[in-house]
This record gives sequence, C-alpha cells and structure tokens, in this order.
Amino acid sequence: MTDTTHDGGVIVMSAPPSPDDGVSSADLAAKYGLSVSGARPGLVEYIRQLWSRRHFILAFSQAKLTAQYAQAKLGQLWQVATPLLNALVYYLIFALILGTKKGISNEVFIPFLVTGVFVFTFTQSSVMAGVRAISGNLGLVRALHFPRASLPISFALQQLQQLLFSMIVLFVIAIAFGSYPSLSWLLIIPALALQFVFNTGLALMMARLGSNTPDLAQLMPFIMRTWMYASGVMFSIPVMLKGKPSWIADVLQWNPAAIYMDLIRFGLIDGYGSENLPPHVWAFAIGWAILFGVLGFVYFWKAEERYGRG
Repeated sequence: MTDTTHDGGVIVMSAPPSPDDGVSSADLAAKYGLSVSGARPGLVEYIRQLWSRRHFILAFSQAKLTAQYAQAKLGQLWQVATPLLNALVYYLIFALILGTKKGISNEVFIPFLVTGVFVFTFTQSSVMAGVRAISGNLGLVRALHFPRASLPISFALQQLQQLLFSMIVLFVIAIAFGSYPSLSWLLIIPALALQFVFNTGLALMMARLGSNTPDLAQLMPFIMRTWMYASGVMFSIPVMLKGKPSWIADVLQWNPAAIYMDLIRFGLIDGYGSENLPPHVWAFAIGWAILFGVLGFVYFWKAEERYGRG
C-alpha cells in the first residue's frame, strides 16, 4: 500500500500480516471447507446423488419417448411399426429368399424372428443413444450441475419403456402362432431386467467414448449391424453352423445379445426348447449384466469432471 505526503514525498505502507501467509492452497481449502468446482465426487456419494435424482431420470426418459415421434402423424405407433417393418424385410430376405429358417415351421420362425428383432433393437437403440448422450446434450451438461450418468441411464430407460410398449404386439404375434401364455412367460421379466443392466452399462461406456470422439456415432451403425448378423437375429445359430467347428457356435451363442434373445425366445415360444440354449445360459446372462453394468458405471464415473469441457 502507498500514500503521498504534502510535499510530494512517498510513504510506503504495508498491509498487516495475514495468518494464512505461506499456507498452501490445498491447506487453505481444507481449513475453510472449500472444494474444486465440478470435482468428481466419490463413488458412493455419486451413487447417492444419482438416487436423489431418480425422478428427473424417469421424467426425462418419458419426455424423450413422447417427443421421439411427436412430428409423425402416426405418433407413438412408430415404436411398434419400425421393428415390425424390419422383421418383415428380414423375413422376406432371409427366410423366403435365402432360406435361413432351415425347415423351421412358420409357427415357430415368425415369433422367433420378431422376438429377435425387438430384443436386439433394445440393445442397439440403447448403444446409439448412449453414444450421443453427452455430446448431443452439451447445453444441458454445461448449464446445470447434476450427475452426468443421469443422461445415458435415462436414455437406456427410454429404450426399455419403448420395448415394453412393443412387447404387447409381440405377445399378440406369439399367441397368433400358437404360443399361449404360460408360466414360462414369467422368465421374460428377469431376462429383460438383466438385459437392461447390460444395456445401461454399455450405454455408459459409449457415452464417455462418444463425448471424446463425436465420429463414433457415424461408426457405430456398422458395428451394430455386424453384431446383429453374428447374434442369430434372423436364424438359429446351431442350425446354421451345423457341421462347422463347435467353438464357433459356442462363441456366437455366448455373446450377450444372443444370450438375452434366446432366453426371451425360450420363455415366449412353445416350440423353442432348451436344446436351443447354450449351457449355463443364466450364469452367462447374469455375468454379462454384472460385468458391463459395474465396469460401465465406474468407467463413466472416472471422467465425470471432464464432461462438457473443452
């Protein structure tokens, strides 16, 4: 601090010493209870914050679902019409032209095909929504403080709600082709729950990758299409690979998309017996869900403080 005298001289005055002089910034922050703005919370605290925003996650997913086809004249009917039209195209190409049903009757093959399309679309849509969860909502991410995992979780929940709406049509198709409601239909509930956990973990992984690499959204459709063809959506893996080395069929049947499709087909379709399932199918279904659910969540949480920056 400086001051001047009447004759033009300068008198230098120093500020009184502070008790915090020489103390490091880290010690000062600890002393006064300060924290870095936007810092990543601990994992347990992060889970607590997510739980406290569960109503926002549900409301956001419902709003996105409602707005998805708001501009279309048929509205929410496209939720069912789109996978049904895909199933029709696959039936014409793969069943009638390429003959992938291999002696399977229409009473089994048509519900088999429609189930595969509906269930795989659930995973496909969750992944694609996850890729854009952060990069496509930067305005929201930068404007508000909330756990960023809310976004990919909300998008996965949106796809689950869409699938549940479509399941009504799937049940009608199954009944029309001779698969009537039975206790085995209850197996669909745990199978879908496990698939939802798996999809959510995968969406969280893709959300972090997509936030750093926007071009990933252009690449993913090709990856998902390859995954679909390798998962037995349009054909039975054991039947199509009969005569090939058994390990090839095992690898394809144990991939998570095929696991969840087969479990739902087994529960829903009367003519689709346990001989079509790989061994230890439920153990694999649980294992895939836990592995991707936990790893995906932790992987996303690790970069929490970097989302929306740069």
